[in-house]
Amino acid sequence: MSQLSYKAELVARARRVVIKIGSAVVSEADGLRPEIIGRLAAEIDELMRAGRETIIVTSGAIAAGRARLSRLGGPGIAARQAAAATGQIELMSEWARAFGACGRPVAQLLLTHQDVAERARRGNAIHTIQTLLAAGVVPIINENDTVAVEEIRMGDNDVLSSLVAGMAQAHLLVILSDVPGVLTGNPRARADAQLIPLITDAEGGMRGLVADRAGPLGSGGMATKLKAAQQAARAGIATIIAPGRSENALGAALDAGRECGTLVLPTRVRLKSRKHWIAFALRPAGALTVDRGAAEALRKKGRSLLPSGIREVSGEFRSGDCVSLLDQEGVEFGRGLVNYPAADILKVKGRRSHDIARALGYKVADEIIHRDNFALIEELA
Repeated sequence: MSQLSYKAELVARARRVVIKIGSAVVSEADGLRPEIIGRLAAEIDELMRAGRETIIVTSGAIAAGRARLSRLGGPGIAARQAAAATGQIELMSEWARAFGACGRPVAQLLLTHQDVAERARRGNAIHTIQTLLAAGVVPIINENDTVAVEEIRMGDNDVLSSLVAGMAQAHLLVILSDVPGVLTGNPRARADAQLIPLITDAEGGMRGLVADRAGPLGSGGMATKLKAAQQAARAGIATIIAPGRSENALGAALDAGRECGTLVLPTRVRLKSRKHWIAFALRPAGALTVDRGAAEALRKKGRSLLPSGIREVSGEFRSGDCVSLLDQEGVEFGRGLVNYPAADILKVKGRRSHDIARALGYKVADEIIHRDNFALIEELA
């Protein structure tokens, strides 16, 4: 089936849309492009007047800051933070001016990985976004690069946009970039690279695709866009990856009668919100290697992880932390929240559940990871 076969229904029911706008769309080597920001703001205003709630995830702060501060130096974290601190003011000023011309107020939300990983912060962010949308204000989100170090960074706004889409329970994610969509190869290296207009299998259908590296202005290449689309798909959200600099870019992307970019369909089996959070928002603090029987039970039977199935424990983690589940070949196939710290799991690994109390002097649960706190992720590897 063609892209248009699916697009009409998906677009028609997309009442809440997250639009990710890349650095290569709104900036060049010498700084931001106000005319492009103004055009996109006008297009987004039209969407909102048509009844679509719209959330923006925008890049461009670091590119803007570096263009203004030639003495910042190299690519180190301090230079990146300084550029973000300077450029974020200019970036938001341009968005506020552009939407102001449409008579629409904007709000800035700066997030780090901790803000989407920690439940309280995540809940606060969700409530803020919902309140802004109800008031007709445009939430404009960026990663908080001024304070983010490697341990708390999202890494790029493609991944951030998919997490925001899941948090906000959006119906559609639109990623605007400087490429026409997902291609069969890197267009800078292969003249025969062709656009892939439709990906129906967000898991298996992306394997083998050539992922280009990030351009000079951004931090994410096509690999991060595919990852974002996969994450959104597991949350039941369709993604359109489309060119952002062309005239009426959003209109074309959301035109049910026109093929534009690449449409990635959501998976048939949607992860529940909690399991999506475990799989994609949390970062593993360690790993558990399990035997074949336990891996089979977790993968195909929806079972919990018992101590008898654990063979190796890696890392220093606490009760409640997220850990990776590895099979005997060392392949990560899932993530889950543990009921016991690493030191105690080492004492009970390979034993029966009824031995836990005797080995530890206490017992929280029979399971090391309950099935409700486990998310299967191997399809996305």
